[in-house]
Amino acid sequence: MPELSPRRRMLVLAICCMSLLMVSLDNTILNVALPSMQKELHASVSGLQWTIDAYTLVLASLLMLAGSTADRIGRRRVFQTGLVLFTAGSVLCSLAPSLSWLIVFRMVQAVGGSMLNPVAMSIITNTFTDPRERARAIGVWGGVVGVSMAAGPVLGGLLVQTVGWRSIFWINLPVGLLALALTARYVPESRAPKARRVDPVGQLLVIALLGSLTYAIIEAPDAGWTSALILGCLVVAIGSLAGLLSYERRRVDPLIELGFFRSAPFSGATVIAVSAFAALGGFLFLNTLYLQNTRGLSALDAGLYMLPMAVMCLVFAPLSGRLVGSRGPRLSLVLAGTAMTISGVMFAALDAESSNTLLFTSYVLFGIGFGLVNAPITNTAVSGMPRSQAGVAAAVASTSRQVGQSLGVAVIGAAIAAGLHTTAWWIIAGCGAMVLLLGTLTTGRWAAGTAERAAERFREPAPRTVGTEAVTNS
Repeated sequence: MPELSPRRRMLVLAICCMSLLMVSLDNTILNVALPSMQKELHASVSGLQWTIDAYTLVLASLLMLAGSTADRIGRRRVFQTGLVLFTAGSVLCSLAPSLSWLIVFRMVQAVGGSMLNPVAMSIITNTFTDPRERARAIGVWGGVVGVSMAAGPVLGGLLVQTVGWRSIFWINLPVGLLALALTARYVPESRAPKARRVDPVGQLLVIALLGSLTYAIIEAPDAGWTSALILGCLVVAIGSLAGLLSYERRRVDPLIELGFFRSAPFSGATVIAVSAFAALGGFLFLNTLYLQNTRGLSALDAGLYMLPMAVMCLVFAPLSGRLVGSRGPRLSLVLAGTAMTISGVMFAALDAESSNTLLFTSYVLFGIGFGLVNAPITNTAVSGMPRSQAGVAAAVASTSRQVGQSLGVAVIGAAIAAGLHTTAWWIIAGCGAMVLLLGTLTTGRWAAGTAERAAERFREPAPRTVGTEAVTNS
């Protein structure tokens, strides 16, 4: 990719952030609309879980394929394809005649979404080559998540209350079309110097692993954990994981680059992403049903109730980007884990739902924690890795987020179905504690050394000069 002017780089960042805004808004708005969907489409709790998890599962399954494909055939080309599919899928969701069709159309959205965020992050990584500039750009990127969290519940509540739940998908149409036009004009095409080969076996194993595990968790409360169907799904999940680890280790160009996990910061960021987004998925799912079904609030009022959390996320996401750029990821991760843990404990042990003061305090703490956690996850995943591997590294981080959100909704939904409301909040608190623990352990000097050694394995050997001839080290 040619060196761009500062103004052009900021324009590319803005275009990439448009795609993130569209995808993030879709998630936050959808949560507010769940009770309305439940009534109109006669959906059960598991049906509501599938409207979220069908999307996140397909997204998680295809993110790494999209990242490596973009590195191979062109990031702008894949990004544009994703914009078209996501926008078209949104229109189809607004026309869905039943819950089953809505789930299918959500999967169409997810195919497009898999080509957006990781590819956009790869574009940003290759556009902002200076580490400090990149950290600030990622902070802006994280701030967009905050904007979506702030605007999503209120905008979604307003649309659901005045027009109906189908209108929440309409807003993706103008944003998607505008982003498509701007991408064609201003985003330069870029590819990795070395193309990665397609890994169909690895792709199928990832789909089998995520699909069977999530299905087992969501359907177990109805079918029973000891039923043949659920036990069979768990066997498939375990077998797929074992097969994936064995097969990918032997691949020259694996779908999942296991060598990345030799880096303690990268491994830590992956598990932190799963934990943080599992907490987010469960937190939004629990609170949406509580505010509208238990408290009887309207969709708009429920969105306004959650506004303190969203505003804190909006404020602290860009602050986290600046902290990561100036002081590294540890401070952001420790503060994030602490805030999310305390928020979960307030619900589990102090019954925050019994008092508006406790409720809003826990919302503020969770918003601070989640606002702080996103930038260090992304920055750690791509920092230190060669730019040629940016798409794959960013895709692993994005996949971890989606896997976390899928598991969060599945596990918390299963806990609700089993009547374990307090346990659900302890699970969220435990996710926050995991962020705190790993944020402390995987950001020190020892961890940095493992990252450097892992990155060295993927760098192309530099040519050395002998006489007048350039000789490549073997």
